Amino acid sequence: MTDEELDGLGSAFDDFLRPYLFCCDYTQTFGHLHTYCRGLLSDLKRKSVEPIALAAGCAVRTLQEFLRDHHWQHTQLREQLQRSVGAELAALPDDGLGNIGLLDETSAVKSGTKTPGVQRQYLGCVGKLDNGIVTVHLGVCKGHYKTLLDAELFLPEDWAKDRARCQAAGIPDDMDYRPKSKIALEELDRAKANQVPLDWLTFDEGYGKAPEFVCGLDERNLRFVGEVPKSLSCLAVNGPRRRPGDQVKGRRAEDVVRQSPAFLKQPWLKVKLSRQTVGTQVWEVKAAPVWQRQDQQWSHRTYWLIWAKNVATGEEKYFLSNAPADAKLLTLMRVAFCRWNVEHAFRVAKSELGFTHYEGTNYTGLMRHQLLCLLMLTFVADHTERLRGEKSGGDAGAGMQCVEPVEPGVAGEPPGDDSPPAQACYHRVPPAKEPSRTRIPPAKEAAKAFAKSQ
Repeated sequence: MTDEELDGLGSAFDDFLRPYLFCCDYTQTFGHLHTYCRGLLSDLKRKSVEPIALAAGCAVRTLQEFLRDHHWQHTQLREQLQRSVGAELAALPDDGLGNIGLLDETSAVKSGTKTPGVQRQYLGCVGKLDNGIVTVHLGVCKGHYKTLLDAELFLPEDWAKDRARCQAAGIPDDMDYRPKSKIALEELDRAKANQVPLDWLTFDEGYGKAPEFVCGLDERNLRFVGEVPKSLSCLAVNGPRRRPGDQVKGRRAEDVVRQSPAFLKQPWLKVKLSRQTVGTQVWEVKAAPVWQRQDQQWSHRTYWLIWAKNVATGEEKYFLSNAPADAKLLTLMRVAFCRWNVEHAFRVAKSELGFTHYEGTNYTGLMRHQLLCLLMLTFVADHTERLRGEKSGGDAGAGMQCVEPVEPGVAGEPPGDDSPPAQACYHRVPPAKEPSRTRIPPAKEAAKAFAKSQ
């Protein structure tokens, strides 16, 4: 945003930041918080400390100290952010799916050896092994609304073993190596503690391949539809129930769907899914109950294994879900394909808010920079949602996912089945309101201009 557009927000920006004042020890620190956040929203080409400080007429060293050394509680800022998003979600219109949690990771290429967590590892941003860092994130979407709620650095094992190197980078002494799936569970626990209600959770196969992660979701009573690799070890439920101690070899998911009678005897169901960026896609899907291999034994409960094929490209995907037996297959597919929302959030954070622009070598500074980016992403999401509420009726369905009207159950009941939908805690869509014809005031015009940049 330009300076004129930022000024055009009037008091909206200050009002949004006001609840976070308590995170700062004194007023001057809050002033730096305002400066830094304004810099993240600005049209600066580079949004690291030095460009932000110079544009604001602030000493570079002062802003560096604010990010790295000043006494303010960024963990409390994260808690307040999550509580605010939780309250916002309750007031948003629903598309029938409720609040969907989004787990994913992102990466940034970094040169040198001193950025916390940096090493040669797989980076999704370039699709190959390279020198950089990886961070794990929890996001949420409901209808059109989407934002990110949490961020944590993935600390590689080589870093965790070198405590002197960790100390030099400001990494806490009690922070050790944890698999990304464990970090994700910790983020879910924080969101629950801060009253962020999640009706569903979705994730990619990087998390779906970890049986301990799936067990963790079951222990937390979190309903999920997550992508899993074709090599997932499972067993179709088409015979006597396997006991935990049974030594029965599992089969790959790609073999189960092609050889199990539960899949072979089942007709394909066509599903249409609309996407904001790639247009409508048509998928053929089947689903059947399976057991999953966990801790060298078979799971005590069954899961739905979903086989999906893109009609146009032939691409295949596999999903696992702990939804109940009366869940609707189309509902599960809609939840699974909501994952594009977290990818969109990453793109906006990186291209508009300088999410990967941190240039320091301190863990606290890195996490504060990322959390402030998430705070500004939520500011944008809130204002975009308010502006969307003032659009005419012709814009009401823009970008919304849609499915075919017939919705048989997951087990493949014939059309016309009237079994109840999945027992998710979502709400009915409220009646459409009359479109507002009130002229948008200047402050909202500025926010609208920034929203369009997404």
